[in-house]
Amino acid sequence: MNSKNFSRLRRAKKTRIKIRNQDTPRLTIYRSSKHFYAQVFDCLGSKVIVSASTAEKDLKIKSNNLEAAVVVGKTVAERAIKNGIKKVVFDRSGYKYHGRIKALADSAREAGLEF
Repeated sequence: MNSKNFSRLRRAKKTRIKIRNQDTPRLTIYRSSKHFYAQVFDCLGSKVIVSASTAEKDLKIKSNNLEAAVVVGKTVAERAIKNGIKKVVFDRSGYKYHGRIKALADSAREAGLEF
């Protein structure tokens, strides 16, 4: 494992320890070189409630850029609200809070999710 990914996972582990103490669902993200994924887990982290990604055929997103992150954030927020989840804890998975990560979080807030 390279040192960049190792550092990201170390940061993610520290934040997830703090998130685990709260009893709210967790909005977690993952970005790969080709796709962007967002999932809402239950408070224990064992069950996925809703998810959205750029790999879905119905979203018709072919890139992994800022606009795609905005669409994924809006979609996951709409699906979460539809399932009765209004408040979540944002888990950035060790990524720095800028660029695509920030765009996803802002679009989810605009769609109605509370962090």
